[in-house]
Amino acid sequence: MASIDAQPAAGAQARLIARLRAVFAGGSSEASLTRRLAGTIFVIRVISAALAYLSQILLARWMGGSDYGTYVYVWTWVLLLGSMMDFGISASAQKIIPEYRTSGDNALLRGFLLGSRWMTFAVSTLLSAAMAGLVKLLSPWIEAREVIPLYIGCLTLPAFVVANTQDGIARSHDWMRLGLMPQFILRQALIIGLTAGTLVLGFHLGASAAMAASAGAVWIAMIGQMIVLNRRLARHVAPGPRAYDVRAWLTISLPILLVESFYLLLSYTDVLVLQQFRTPEEVGVYFAVVKTLALVSFIHYAMSATTAHRFAEYNALGDKERLSAYVAHAINWTFWPSLGATIALLAVGKPLLWLFGPKFVVGYDIMFVAAIGLVVRAAIGPVERLLNMLGHQHVCAAAYAAAFAMNVALCVLLVPRYGGHGAAAATSISLSFETVLLFAIVRRRLGLHVLPFGR
Repeated sequence: MASIDAQPAAGAQARLIARLRAVFAGGSSEASLTRRLAGTIFVIRVISAALAYLSQILLARWMGGSDYGTYVYVWTWVLLLGSMMDFGISASAQKIIPEYRTSGDNALLRGFLLGSRWMTFAVSTLLSAAMAGLVKLLSPWIEAREVIPLYIGCLTLPAFVVANTQDGIARSHDWMRLGLMPQFILRQALIIGLTAGTLVLGFHLGASAAMAASAGAVWIAMIGQMIVLNRRLARHVAPGPRAYDVRAWLTISLPILLVESFYLLLSYTDVLVLQQFRTPEEVGVYFAVVKTLALVSFIHYAMSATTAHRFAEYNALGDKERLSAYVAHAINWTFWPSLGATIALLAVGKPLLWLFGPKFVVGYDIMFVAAIGLVVRAAIGPVERLLNMLGHQHVCAAAYAAAFAMNVALCVLLVPRYGGHGAAAATSISLSFETVLLFAIVRRRLGLHVLPFGR
């Protein structure tokens, strides 16, 4: 396997110095660039996590257990549906844009940069209106305290979807800060500011008011991101005619959407099933545990966001040796930092949960169960992005579908009796099963050993 970050040195000491310099000082190679970009993404997500953590702590204390549980339930639906309603465009942009650039199809590139956003906005608006109608239709069977927050959630979705699409476009140009900061930092800061303002003005901060603040934050952050992105694209892409190959976009995107959808369903099934069988207070405790462990998944996210478009680029160039070395690099830089972060979070988990309120400490045991699945998944790095970028979306989607089905079955079986512990166990088992499937698929189809150890 070729090295993508080799440093010539005469002796062991020189090699060590060169290695440390490459890791911490950067460099011009693909591996160094990847580490810098992944580091940028990780720092953004850590700052975002701190803001999100602070916002969840404040909301839990300001709203009380019942309203907070309702807010968490509705916001989870927004996160789930909003991430699925872009047809997979936010992920496929990292395949489509590099391929258009490599082939020199500038008209198609310009068409995609504009048309993908208009398409996702129009369709997500129609779907959101349909879902609002569904809430109206089902309102006699929905908890009364959930109806207004659900309507506000529907209003939030179009902006959430466009922001995801813009994120994918920005990351395809290595503009990681532009892609992530509006969604993960500006949005969280606005949620804190708007909910605090609600309290200062003397209004009651219930689930409806918190969702209204979140909706306003999503729309403001998306519009600001759009303005900056348009200015950068105008400087980066030469003006000219646009061509729109919507059929080709959907041909690439829809299979990726299947993968992303099953992954998201797998990620949120525990919270949604828990809501059906347990009290809002218990849902709030479990959500606090998930937020506390979020740092581990951020490492995986950072490497996935950084590497996906490069997988597509190296594959388009036919450079298999370079691709193989890059995959190995991405896996190592996903697993070992994830393992270290997990150990650190488990060590300080109890005081972190206490920040939400004394009653949230009861979720500390759940952290250990939930952490197992995150570490196991990190062992194969961002291979789902590798499969998507190399045209194996369908088999990847099948693996995620199997893991999702297992998660639903296990949650329904375990949650009524074991609550949050059962939800965490179901998710960890399902993530481990998914990891085994993806490892076998990559080994068989691509001939790669995608573990940070062994051969």
